[in-house]
Amino acid sequence: MALDLVVRATRAVVGGDIRPCAVGIRDGRIEVVEEYAAELDASERVDLDDDVVLMPGLVDTHVHVNEPGRTDWEGFAHATRAASRGGVTTIVDMPLNCIPPTVDVAALDAKREAAVDACHVDVGFWGGAVPDNRHELPALWRAGVLGFKAFLADSGVEEFPALSEADLLAAAYTVASFGGLLLVHAEDPAWLTDVPAGADYAAFAASRPESAEFAAVRAVVDVSRRTGCRMHVVHIAAGSALRLVRLARDAGIPVTAETCPHYLALAADELSGPTTTYKCCPPIRDAANRDLLWSGLAERTIGMVVSDHSPCPADLKALDTGNLAEAWGGISSLQLGLPVVWTAARERGHDLADVVRWMAAGPADRAALHRKGRLEVGADADLCVLAPDESFVVDPAGLEHRHPITPYAGRTLTGVVRETWLAGRRIDLDDEPRGRLLGPTRGQTR
Repeated sequence: MALDLVVRATRAVVGGDIRPCAVGIRDGRIEVVEEYAAELDASERVDLDDDVVLMPGLVDTHVHVNEPGRTDWEGFAHATRAASRGGVTTIVDMPLNCIPPTVDVAALDAKREAAVDACHVDVGFWGGAVPDNRHELPALWRAGVLGFKAFLADSGVEEFPALSEADLLAAAYTVASFGGLLLVHAEDPAWLTDVPAGADYAAFAASRPESAEFAAVRAVVDVSRRTGCRMHVVHIAAGSALRLVRLARDAGIPVTAETCPHYLALAADELSGPTTTYKCCPPIRDAANRDLLWSGLAERTIGMVVSDHSPCPADLKALDTGNLAEAWGGISSLQLGLPVVWTAARERGHDLADVVRWMAAGPADRAALHRKGRLEVGADADLCVLAPDESFVVDPAGLEHRHPITPYAGRTLTGVVRETWLAGRRIDLDDEPRGRLLGPTRGQTR
């Protein structure tokens, strides 16, 4: 039976290597991966230009879409448009900043209803673990969430309260009982202090020191050891805490970690312009710390890079006053994550196979989306076509985020996404959205 499509590339990231290949697609899935010159019977053939690299679509498992309830902050339509422009073909939405938060099945149903027919890429969902909702977690898992997000420090929104360490232990026992995954924003509130009015970025960073992350990651490792729960530290920013993750891994304790483009590309001692655009929690740290994060990626202590896309309206970023004490903490980078990481990675001697491991296969595996993030037989035919040597200057006017606020404005980045394909078809933002909602069967689509 003829294939629907064959895509040929003189350079493609396949199985950890970069090589020529021909990818045969049928019914939205990869049917064959052959040598470049292989004769394959197909209804359509696409030969990519020699200056591009064919990659699997990226998977971003840390996205705050904020819909329903705070759709004026972002929303599924805007977030998935931005994702597609950035080569991201699957996102997993975080359970907070939306109203209601995704802490029970009714809230998950409301979120899915908001997302139906609005998404240009595939979308999965995390549930939330908050005080007093332990009894909801098994039902949320059965309903198709991919895991559960918890905070140890104030989340920034009152409807998603933090867990105490005792609450974390109880939640971990529950999640472990059905083999789920527990994600933790790891900052210990005992080490955090208020940000004084008029503080500069250094003072803001000092209010959320590395010791807060270290103490919280130590608690996560201890809880995982005691319960056997699979646990994941989100957006790790403190290089000193990587030692704890490494020791846990070596001891067979199921704890993993991610970091974000802004921690890899930026440094607190190099910032310029309005500093509220750089506000995020944990904060961006200094250049020496950034080097430690890159070392953590190289030795695979950090297994993935995801955006922590956390948008808000311009007034909440306090751009006019520069008040870091009041500004919302979040950096929107769904559309820019790939070039931000690639620009920095190539300068440090990494190749696109590394980037695919960090930004496609790694996140897909952590979320058990095993048909995502790879060019291999049986995978979804989600593709990113990247011109890795082409540079551009970031213009906020060209961003698809609802509020095009970015700390990368005016920066020159390398790596232009020429095309993004979902299930074997190019994404055209003028067409009706074709993104699917992932779940309830693990790694499948409904």
